[in-house]
Amino acid sequence: MGKNSDTVKPLIFITNDDGISAPGIRLLIDRMRKIGRVVVVAPDKPQSGTAHAITIHVPLRLRLLAEEPDYEEYSCNGTPADCVKLAFKVVLKGYPDLLVSGINHGSNSSVSIIYSGTMAAVFEGAMAGVPSIGFSYNNYSHDADMQVCGDIVTDISSKVLKDGLTDGICLNVNIPDVLPGDLKGIRICRQAAGTWQEDFDERVDPIGRNYYWLKGVFVKTGNGDETDEWAMEHKYVAVVPVQFDFTAYEAMGKLKSWETDAE
Repeated sequence: MGKNSDTVKPLIFITNDDGISAPGIRLLIDRMRKIGRVVVVAPDKPQSGTAHAITIHVPLRLRLLAEEPDYEEYSCNGTPADCVKLAFKVVLKGYPDLLVSGINHGSNSSVSIIYSGTMAAVFEGAMAGVPSIGFSYNNYSHDADMQVCGDIVTDISSKVLKDGLTDGICLNVNIPDVLPGDLKGIRICRQAAGTWQEDFDERVDPIGRNYYWLKGVFVKTGNGDETDEWAMEHKYVAVVPVQFDFTAYEAMGKLKSWETDAE
């Protein structure tokens, strides 16, 4: 089932990093099936925190889980980035009209985007020229009530299908943990300044060997009512346009004096 401009329904590709059975992706699938043809390729187990890792030392495998009119669903033993690459090259043999990733269980605001498998899939799609969106819900519980997310993912996905996105730009959408009636709206934001203050919980196994669990808390280092963190704290959906071009253009001028030419 590849892209076909003559088909009324758009082709939507879905993936995530919480795994194929996570409630977030099931809600996303349900909503996207109402507006388009859907192909899903998602990890067969949780892949949170894998960022843009790809698998090169073990073979990748796809398992067909469902095949219905306008719908195909596969699981994959790889990372979210692997899932996108396999979808474009093997399953679709082409590109969809839209890529959506999520709905992640937990926020991907501020610097968390660096570690996010959810957003790695989005960057992978954007690098291929596909309009791509990552959706995250600011509640880490597997059993979180995601009712507030439904209309948001439909609305924003429909807007992108209609209007497109600038080449090289994708969207990081973070939804606050509120009841639908308490949601105040949507804000276009910048990424908040912040950092993770991390430590390791050191323990000892039954035969005396030390092992470690990473732990930490997020700390904002900047303020402003235009950031994703501010938006969620004030019950708004935060939409951050992001890019995979990491060049610090403002710094190029300051470093220009370093340039030399070989004699």
